[in-house]
Amino acid sequence: MAQAVVGLGNPGPEYRDTRHNVGQRVVDALARRVHARFEREGAHAVARGRWQGETLYLIKPGSYMNVTGPPVARLARKLHLEPSDLVIVFDDIDLPLGKVRVRLKGSAGGHNGVRSLIEAFATDALRRVKIGIGRPGPPGEDRDRVSDHVLSPFYPDEHEAIAAACGEAADQVMKLVEGR
Repeated sequence: MAQAVVGLGNPGPEYRDTRHNVGQRVVDALARRVHARFEREGAHAVARGRWQGETLYLIKPGSYMNVTGPPVARLARKLHLEPSDLVIVFDDIDLPLGKVRVRLKGSAGGHNGVRSLIEAFATDALRRVKIGIGRPGPPGEDRDRVSDHVLSPFYPDEHEAIAAACGEAADQVMKLVEGR
């Protein structure tokens, strides 16, 4: 039975190294692990790999984060995937930089990309791996700075922590894939 890992982010080279695209970094790392190459599938970048004898799709959506749900749902239908076949990987400003957390379901937690997916799939039962990118200031006082923060690159002194977090997140994704 096939599964898919969806790394959330924004399309285009100007967003590649931003905090918001950390989910796609994890998917890139997974592609290296399973020796899969990305190819265009419509607007999306999709790598088809094998893991423990099963098909594993690695997906980098070609849509902007806030409207990623409908195009990912269409691609999932095309690939004959149910919501339970997906693992979503994304950034979380409410986690400290480098912290990784796994959830099997729940609310969007203020993340517009996750909200879009929950609405498109009509379920909050989506397996998730979240990577902490930290907040730009104290909660409630940073609202005006959140957008700039998530669309900015990591500072040089954060690179080591985020690289380690991406490795841990990839490990957690594979545990979810294997555990199903």
